[in-house]
Amino acid sequence: MRASLEVADIFRVAGPAYRAAHAGHLSLHQLKVMSAIEHCRTAALGGHVEACEECGHWRIAYNSCRNRHCPKCQGAAARTWLAEREADLLPVGYFHVVFTLPDEVAGIAFHNKAMLYDLLFRAASETMLTIAVDPKHLGARIGITAVLHTWGSALTHHPHVHMIVPGGGIAPDGRWVSSRPAFLLPVRVLGALFRRLFLTRLIALHDSGQLAFFGAIAHLAERRTFLRHLSPVRKKRWVVYAKPPFGGPEAVLAYLARYTHRVAISDRRLIDFDENGVTFRYKDYRREGADRQRVMTVPASEFIRRFMLHILPRGFHRIRHYGLLAASCRKASLERIRALLAVAPPAEADVPDEPADASRPCPCCGGRMVVIELFERGHQPRAPPVAALPNRESSP
Repeated sequence: MRASLEVADIFRVAGPAYRAAHAGHLSLHQLKVMSAIEHCRTAALGGHVEACEECGHWRIAYNSCRNRHCPKCQGAAARTWLAEREADLLPVGYFHVVFTLPDEVAGIAFHNKAMLYDLLFRAASETMLTIAVDPKHLGARIGITAVLHTWGSALTHHPHVHMIVPGGGIAPDGRWVSSRPAFLLPVRVLGALFRRLFLTRLIALHDSGQLAFFGAIAHLAERRTFLRHLSPVRKKRWVVYAKPPFGGPEAVLAYLARYTHRVAISDRRLIDFDENGVTFRYKDYRREGADRQRVMTVPASEFIRRFMLHILPRGFHRIRHYGLLAASCRKASLERIRALLAVAPPAEADVPDEPADASRPCPCCGGRMVVIELFERGHQPRAPPVAALPNRESSP
């Protein structure tokens, strides 16, 4: 069912003025994302007409833009991805670990997204793999699924990586080593190594002239100023947060469904859009209990600006796998782990005859809907559409 208010509605109304006000400052990639969201599931992208085989009820279905930043297009992509990951689940506890960049570094990352988001992935994954294999800790090689989020609940720029980690790994001698039931790795040790790895490589990028600085941070292009800016960050504790383990494989899948294909804000969080601006729900994590749920109203142009902060660089992979779950060795690793745990491999999943985003059943009788007409981009279906079956009345 269509939400009463969508991000697309805001973009359609306020988008033209925003583009005009920022002409020359928006990249072609950003403009394409805006256009995709505005035209998603409209006649501009074409579509088809479906009719019920039983009662003849018909409906128009417009094509999706399939852009990964569009709030309406992530459901089918998430279902497909989760179906592929379900076979990878192991009968062990899973942990949720979060690596976050401090504000002083997040500002630099905003102007160097592709480079520093990639560095965030690499430093966080290397930290986990290094500490896990240390005999003083787990003493085993682990597997990691990592997902990048760049937003806070109020749509501010807040880059962090969520990791899902099985509770154990393979030791150098080939044994399976299980973690403690409610403890994987020490977060203070993780935070210290993460800080060192990230800052060392960040300074190397600056020294090699690969970083760009604009606006309020343009002065950081000078090396001594840059090092002075990072001086307090070297002493600050970098936040690495380890949540309690999940309840089981089903809980892992439920979590992944919420996080892997999430965009900066979902349509469900939107409350109102009028001349006063856009009103939406957000969480204030500095508060506790019911006070954490808050409501904010910002001008439409500011809402679009905040949304645009989180458009990823073209071709950037926001879901990555490391260690035992890296693509190059995932299949062999999972087979080896299941053998060590003495568990049977998962049954072969039946390949569905229809795609994951197959048509919903008829809302009138629950019958099967079939496509009876296709129409091109920028066109509307014939009116009224042809009946699905002879001697049946069609209804809009």
